[in-house]
Amino acid sequence: MAIVDVFMLGLLKAINLKWASPALLFLPVIVYSLQPLIFLASLKFESLTVMNLLWDVLSDVLVTFTGLYIFGEKISRTKMVGVGLSLISVFLLTWSGDDLI
Repeated sequence: MAIVDVFMLGLLKAINLKWASPALLFLPVIVYSLQPLIFLASLKFESLTVMNLLWDVLSDVLVTFTGLYIFGEKISRTKMVGVGLSLISVFLLTWSGDDLI
């Protein structure tokens, strides 16, 4: 689901920068209309709480890296620390070390 965000938000940014035709705007609309089905299928593997957090955080991190490395956007060091903490949260959400808590 986060990969869908990377490609569709990247396409929207490309349209905004006039790197892509506005005629492609239909694609994110169609793809995002399917995301609830993808989310429903993902619930077979993990709880609602964890799946939603993973989707949100992974999307945030991956879209941030897309902005930085593909579109050349800049963020401050403080914001980069925030991205790093997001990566730590992904690790904690996927780690199955519950018996240690």
